[in-house]
Amino acid sequence: MTLPSQEEIKGSLRLLKLDHLLEQWDGILTKAKEEKPSYHRFLSDIVSSEATYRRENLRLSRIKRAKIPEHFVMETFPFDKQPNLKKRFVLEIYDSLEFMKKPQDMIFIGPTGCGKSGLATSYTIHAMNNGYRGCWIDFKELLDLLWRAYGDRTDKKVIKRFSDFDVLVIDELGHSTIRKEQAGLFFNLMKTRHKKKTTMITTQLGYDEWANFLQNEHLTAALLDRMTENCTVFNMHHCISIRPKNVRHATQEEDKK
Repeated sequence: MTLPSQEEIKGSLRLLKLDHLLEQWDGILTKAKEEKPSYHRFLSDIVSSEATYRRENLRLSRIKRAKIPEHFVMETFPFDKQPNLKKRFVLEIYDSLEFMKKPQDMIFIGPTGCGKSGLATSYTIHAMNNGYRGCWIDFKELLDLLWRAYGDRTDKKVIKRFSDFDVLVIDELGHSTIRKEQAGLFFNLMKTRHKKKTTMITTQLGYDEWANFLQNEHLTAALLDRMTENCTVFNMHHCISIRPKNVRHATQEEDKK
C-alpha cells in the first residue's frame, strides 16, 4: 500500500477543515522526528492539541455572541474601593460556579458607577469560560424587542430565544417607561427562566420601587415572589462610584474652585 504524500495529507486536512492542524503539520512532523514518540503519544498529542484549539475557539465565540459592552474580569474588580461588599462571599460564589450549577437570580442594586455591571460581567464571562452560553442586553433594548415581537405575534419565539441562554444579563432595569403589555411579556420571560436558568439584573431601584415602573402591583408581587425564591442580592446602595473621572475646565472660575 502506497503511503500518501505530504501534500495529499495536507489536502485531506483542508477537506476535513482541520485548519489548525494543517498550520501546525510541518512543525509536528519535525518535532516527531526529533523526539521519536510512540504512535500512541504522537496521536494523543495531535488530538489533544486540536481539541484545545477547538475549545478555545468555542469559548471566544460564546463571548463574542454574548455582546457584552465591556469585558470586566473579577481579578480587576476594585474591592478596596467597595469595603461594604463581602469580598470572600462574592469570590466563593464566583469560584464555585454555584450560581450556574444551581440556577438562580442575581440582583445588583446600587447607584450608577458603583460596579454593578462590572460584577455581572465578571460572573457571566466566568460562566462562558466554563462552557455556558450567555447573553447581555440592555433593559430598554429587551423591552423594544418584546414589543415588536408582540406586534407581529412572534413574542413566544423571542421569549424562547432568551429563555435558552444559560445566563442572561438584563442591564439597567427600570430606566425606561414600560407599557402594560411589555410588563406582561417581561414577566413571562422571567417565569420561563425561573429555577431553570441564571438571570442577572442590574438596577438603581430597590424592590419597593419596582411597582412604579412596572405599573402593576400584582404582577410585581408575583415577579418578586419568584425571583426571591432562590436569589443572591448585591445591595450596593452605599457603595461609591468607581468610574474613572477625567474632567478639565475651560474657564478660570472653575479652576479656582
